[in-house]
Amino acid sequence: MPNRYERVLFRNGFRVRVRTVLSKVTTYAIDGVRARRVTVEVDIRRGLPSFAVVGLPDAAVRESRERVRAAMLNEGFEFPQNRITVNLAPADLQKAGPAFDLAIAGALLVAGGQLRADGIAGAGLVGELSLDGSVRPVRGTLAIAEAARDDLIGTLAVPAGNAEEASLVNGLKIAAVSRLSELASLAADELGFYERHEIDAEEDAAGPDLRDLRGHAFSQRALEIAAAGGHNVIFNGPPGCGKTMLARRLPSILPRLTDDEALEVTRLQSIAGRSKPRGLVRRRPFRSPHHTISAAGLVGGGSTPMPGEVTLATHGVLFLDELAEFSTRTLESLRQPLEDGSVTVTRSQRTHEFPARFMLVAATNPCPCGAGGNRCRCTPAEVQRYTRRMSGPLLDRFDIHCHVQRPTAAEVESGPVTCSQDVRTRVQSARERQIERYSGLPLHCNGHLDGAQTRRLLRPPESVRDLLNDAYRRGALTMRGYDRALRVARTIADLDGSEAIDEEQVSEALAFRVSEIGDGVS
Repeated sequence: MPNRYERVLFRNGFRVRVRTVLSKVTTYAIDGVRARRVTVEVDIRRGLPSFAVVGLPDAAVRESRERVRAAMLNEGFEFPQNRITVNLAPADLQKAGPAFDLAIAGALLVAGGQLRADGIAGAGLVGELSLDGSVRPVRGTLAIAEAARDDLIGTLAVPAGNAEEASLVNGLKIAAVSRLSELASLAADELGFYERHEIDAEEDAAGPDLRDLRGHAFSQRALEIAAAGGHNVIFNGPPGCGKTMLARRLPSILPRLTDDEALEVTRLQSIAGRSKPRGLVRRRPFRSPHHTISAAGLVGGGSTPMPGEVTLATHGVLFLDELAEFSTRTLESLRQPLEDGSVTVTRSQRTHEFPARFMLVAATNPCPCGAGGNRCRCTPAEVQRYTRRMSGPLLDRFDIHCHVQRPTAAEVESGPVTCSQDVRTRVQSARERQIERYSGLPLHCNGHLDGAQTRRLLRPPESVRDLLNDAYRRGALTMRGYDRALRVARTIADLDGSEAIDEEQVSEALAFRVSEIGDGVS
C-alpha cells in the first residue's frame, strides 16, 4: 500500500484533518552520455483537481500530464480527481524527453491504491506512453540499464522495443512492457522476464570495397597505414579524382570492434536515438556531416547537451568532405578533441564530458576551381583566402597528407589494385601487434599515443632519430609533427612485421608529412 499521512492542523480555530498520499518510483534521466537515477515522488491530497510536475522538467516532461491521464483512462484505470504534485528528484538535474511517462503513471497508480507498492519498490520504470496506453521505445536504454545495474536495481521495466538493447547488460532482470496495464502483472510478480536473443547488428550488407578503385596505389597505401595505426589523414586533389571514394572505403579495412568498444558505440548511438533494436553494433561508425554543420553540431552542445558528430564517430571515422567549405569556427573546434580524445561542454553551470576518440579523414581541393597546377583559373588572392580557412595548427594534426592524382587511362581500364579483405587482414595483424605492445595501457593503436607516451614507448635507433632531427632542423616538421611522423613510422613497421623502426620506414612516414595545402610542410 502507498504511504498515507494524516496530520491535524488548526485553521481559524477549527481542527482540520489533512490526508495525503505519497508514493515513490525509480526511473532514470540521460545526463550527457550517462544515466542518472531519478525518484518520481507523487503527492495526492484533497483540493481542486490539478496536475503539477516539478523538478526542472522540459516541455516534453510537462506534457506527460496529458499522456498519462489519457493512457490511464484508456487502460481502465481510475485517474485521481485531486490535487496531484509530481516531483522529479534530484530537483537540480534537468529532465528532458518523454521517458518519464511510465514511471509517473506507475507512481500515480501506487498512490491511488491500484498497484501494489511493494511489487515495484525495487524496480525501475522507463518508457513513453501513447494515449491508448501502449508503451513506446525511448533513447538511451543501454545507458539506463548500465546505471540500474550499478545502482543494484533488481528489475528494469522498459518498452518491448528496447528490451533487446537493455538485455545486453548482465546482472539485471529486464521486463518488456508493451502496455501500461502490464504494470499490474509486474507488481503481482506475474510478468515474465525478457530472455536475450543472440543477435549482432554486424555487416548488414556488403559495403564499398577497395576493388572498386582503379589506380591510386599511393593513396591506398596511405589509407592502409591510417587504418593500421588509427591515424588522421587528409586527401588533397582535383575534383573527381577519387578522394571521397577512398574515404568511404576506409571502414571496410578497419578491424571489428571489440566487445567494450561495441558497447560504447551502441550506448552512444542509443543516447542519440540512432540505434536499432538488434543487439550490439559491430560495424565501426562512419559519420560524414555536411559542411554547413555548426560547431555545436560537430562537437556537441545545445541547451540540453547532446553528443555531436565527433562523439558519434567514436571508435570509427569522421569524414569531412570539402574541408575548406566548413566554417573556420567549426574547424577550429576540432583541435581540442583531436588532442584529448574527449569533448568538454559546459552549460548552465553543468559540465558534460563526451568521448571523441575517432579517426579524422578529410578531403579538399587545391583551390576554389579545383583544377590546380597550370589549369587553375584562380587568382593568388582567391587561393590564399581558400586555404586560409584551414589553419596550420589544424593541418598539423593530420598524421598523413596524401595528394591524390587522377588515374591514367591505362589504370582506369586495368583491374583493381587490391581488395578490402586482403588489406583488412594486414591491418588486423598490425593492430594485434599494437594491442600486445600496449597491453596494460588505455591504448589500442599508435594513433592514440600522446607526445610523452611516444617518446617513452617508441625508442627508435640513432639513425632514425637523425633523419627526424634533420627534418626538424630544416623546418619541415613541428614538434607535434615530429611525434606524429614517428608514430606513423611505427605503424609502417607494424605492417612490415618489424620489431624496430628503420630508416626506410621513417622516410616513408616523412613523405606523408609533406602537404600541398598552404605553405607546404608540417
